[in-house]
Amino acid sequence: MKAIRRFTVRPVLPDTLRPLADLAHNLRWSWHEPTRELFASLAPEGPAGTDPVRVLGALEAPRLAALAADQDFLARLRAAAEDLDRYLRDPRWYQGRPGDAPAAVAYFSPEFGVAAALPQYSGGLGILAGDHLKSASDLGVPLIGVGLLYRHGYFRQSLGRDGWQQEQYPVLDPGELPVSLLREDDGTPARITLALPGGRSLHAHLWIARVGRVPLLMLDSDVEENAPGERSVTDRLYGGGSEHRLLQEMLLGIGGVRAVRTYTRLTGHPAPEVFHTNEGHAGFLGLERVRELQGEGVDFDSALETVRAGTVFTTHTPVPAGIDRFDRALVARHLGEDGALPGVDLGRILALGDETPLGGEPGVFNMAAMGLRLAQRANGVSTLHGAVSRSMFAGLWPGFDTEEVPITSVTNGVHAPTWVAPEVTRLAPDAGDRELWELRRTLRERLVTDVRERLRASWRQRGAAAAELGWTETVLDPDVLTIGFARRVPSYKRLTLMLRDKDRLRALLLHPERPVQLVVAGKAHPADDGGKRLVQELVRFADDPRVRHRIVFLPDYGMEMARGLYPGCDVWLNNPLRPLEACGTSGMKAALNGCLNLSVLDGWWDEWFRPDFGWAIPTADGAAAADEDRRDDLEAAALYELIERRVAPRFYDRGPDGVPAGWTAMVRRTLADLGPKVLADRMVREYVDRLYVPAAAAHRALTPDRARDLAAWKARVREAWPRVTVDHVEVGDGLADDLADAELGATPVVRVRVALGALGPDDVEVQAVTGRVDADDTLAATRTVTLKPAGGPDLEGRLPYAGTLELDRTGSFGCTVRVLPAHPLLAHPAELGLAALPEETSGEGAGVLLR
Repeated sequence: MKAIRRFTVRPVLPDTLRPLADLAHNLRWSWHEPTRELFASLAPEGPAGTDPVRVLGALEAPRLAALAADQDFLARLRAAAEDLDRYLRDPRWYQGRPGDAPAAVAYFSPEFGVAAALPQYSGGLGILAGDHLKSASDLGVPLIGVGLLYRHGYFRQSLGRDGWQQEQYPVLDPGELPVSLLREDDGTPARITLALPGGRSLHAHLWIARVGRVPLLMLDSDVEENAPGERSVTDRLYGGGSEHRLLQEMLLGIGGVRAVRTYTRLTGHPAPEVFHTNEGHAGFLGLERVRELQGEGVDFDSALETVRAGTVFTTHTPVPAGIDRFDRALVARHLGEDGALPGVDLGRILALGDETPLGGEPGVFNMAAMGLRLAQRANGVSTLHGAVSRSMFAGLWPGFDTEEVPITSVTNGVHAPTWVAPEVTRLAPDAGDRELWELRRTLRERLVTDVRERLRASWRQRGAAAAELGWTETVLDPDVLTIGFARRVPSYKRLTLMLRDKDRLRALLLHPERPVQLVVAGKAHPADDGGKRLVQELVRFADDPRVRHRIVFLPDYGMEMARGLYPGCDVWLNNPLRPLEACGTSGMKAALNGCLNLSVLDGWWDEWFRPDFGWAIPTADGAAAADEDRRDDLEAAALYELIERRVAPRFYDRGPDGVPAGWTAMVRRTLADLGPKVLADRMVREYVDRLYVPAAAAHRALTPDRARDLAAWKARVREAWPRVTVDHVEVGDGLADDLADAELGATPVVRVRVALGALGPDDVEVQAVTGRVDADDTLAATRTVTLKPAGGPDLEGRLPYAGTLELDRTGSFGCTVRVLPAHPLLAHPAELGLAALPEETSGEGAGVLLR
């Protein structure tokens, strides 16, 4: 028989044990080892030891009574509760900053990987968001997280007998999760409502997860007031068709803003001054804020300027295919007068999502394009990804070279207390080589034990009998070089590059003196049969009796598995197609545990690679890169070569004491020099200093009158810009014009006449742009010099400007002049995407040759 209703019966805790409920319902336990140990002591025999809410739910009355009388346990409980109270109350880094910091920041993301007990993530984006919240909490940043509560999470992965990925979607009961329902003052659940076409409504309740000091608000559409279709909106992460995904993103963005307003109203939490959109999924939040302002009597353009000033947009995708795109007609139907945003001009909404400047289709609404247009500040997630993003989105700023596109970068980081093994945390900085090497062996041995248990469970799921699994007792060896590879399985991450030459891989795995063993894990998206085929190919290779003691595939990769995998591996492998890995934080987590990286120079590894920290896999270029098969053959061969000739020899090169001094030196440098760079605390500080504080200042500066004036000024500039021209340019040394060459250290004068049409000198900035030039006279490594007015208008109304160049570099040198819009409230000179250049910027006189 099946139950027709499901509910949770919670234990009634004695007064002395009530702090257990507070500890269990604050996810700080997920990165606070003493609290984890406290709950593990309550149920040491079961896997629920890592999930305090389930631990409490399993305690029966006799056990509770015994605990209430256990003075030693009560003392530990009081200490943990007092520690949490201090953590939540005491000032931290943010509270010591100057008074310009925002009172609160709302951080929107479609997924959050905070803990395995709250499975609301699919991969790196969610884990990054979870680490962002945790480090914000540790630093005292007043963040409010906003997401959705998916009743089936992402999915649980298992394998069929033939190695084909299978998915299961277990139902998540909020009563068994570390969340609480937000209620109105009268005790009824707080409710968020969106209007849908045809007079329908989408209702959502609001669950709160406490992530240390940070509240994470999660909207849940599984409420009785909804019709079946609307009730299932938050069923699965990244599930369903186009309309389903659109409704999810409307609920996240539009509903998320309404959730924040409800939360601040009911709790007194400061209202956010800055809204941070983590990828384009939550981009509709900007439209909801426009609607709010219009309801206060502000016109669309002024509201848009106000919203932009306080919005930060982070892009995580390096390819257009990774962006959410919807049919314009579908968006129009859901956001028009009969939809969620009545009163907001539908034409203006659709224009914000127009992707045609990016070379896209006119009938498509692009969420990233909208996100960038609604945010005054934007960033990629590594230095290389910032450059890729500037190139990918350059069409939105047509008057500027790619390197001037206003998208910066903040390289991701990871939350050390979550991902670092306690033994590594306790390691003394002056630990000797033998102590370090023995620790690495202990962690590797623990991983081997865990892998064997997981492998047996996987084979039992695949239909194997216990009697045929004796071989699993000898899988992996705690004294063999262990390489880890675990991540999502889209094609660009190249799960099976290691299988390119199977004979050569077998030789590496079975080498008589220097063997290698591989631990592999990863999930393919349920709709991605290509990814599933890659998983199956890897599994079939790993099933081969000749090598199955040296290579394993572990299904259902998630946070709890990862916590043992990163510390237990000696080398972390990453071989994506460059530059398609935006950041790749799994290698960071491994590095914090003393694991060395073996990776393509992509994402963060391109930025911080040094031979002290690991090895760089060469990438094919030129014609070889254009041929996919040849590219993969070359890069796989380079991978095998590195392992065979450099990685394995370094690992097995032991001194008289049995310790590989060269290897431990690399581990030590990784921990000491690379470790501080990859921390999420560093990342969050950068977001605060470089993005949140400037965004808050811009938002405060934009009073309603100033927003209206700025919007009017932009409209006036755009209308007048076609008549702004650069009519005459001279570059001379004061004696002769249009230099043919010049000496190093010379200071030639640039003179220019510009026509401004209906604009005045205060509306523009006139610049000389200098830099090296190639054979096509294209400028590179540019510098700008602001030119000053040099007199009144001539008979044709053109204004003279002049300035001095400093020629401090030898070689081919070029110069041009441009006019840009200028206003004190612009965050970047390229903000409007407008620039006026000379009609002829090349040829004789366009450059200066230095010698």
